[in-house]
Amino acid sequence: MRWWRRRLVGVMACALPAGATTPGIDPDRCAELIERLRCEAPLLIRFSLHASVAVFLLSPLVTVGRPCPASWLSAENLDRHTARMARHPSYLLRQAMLMIKTVAGLCWGADPAVRRALGMEPYPAETGEWRRM
Repeated sequence: MRWWRRRLVGVMACALPAGATTPGIDPDRCAELIERLRCEAPLLIRFSLHASVAVFLLSPLVTVGRPCPASWLSAENLDRHTARMARHPSYLLRQAMLMIKTVAGLCWGADPAVRRALGMEPYPAETGEWRRM
């Protein structure tokens, strides 16, 4: 499972790279959110995310013409692959990228370093109150 989590975070980092003033996805800081997602999200969301990551990893032949997994691509080709997946004519490829970006956005937006860079307070610690209802 650790291998899959590393691939997931790597794919999310491609979807939301660091900007000039804001940090990108940090694998260590988003590991907790990914673990909570794995434990608490409905099966359909978990399945969709796993399928989307598999599509991302296996589709460079379609997007950049390279017959290898996305994790083997150079940084330049990986950027091209990510951009082309987001605007590909195939709805399935675009939808896979949207799912990855959605989860990446949740991790990125909850990251205290990102919130500090944007001048926002970090989220308070999770109390789990909604689970007791």
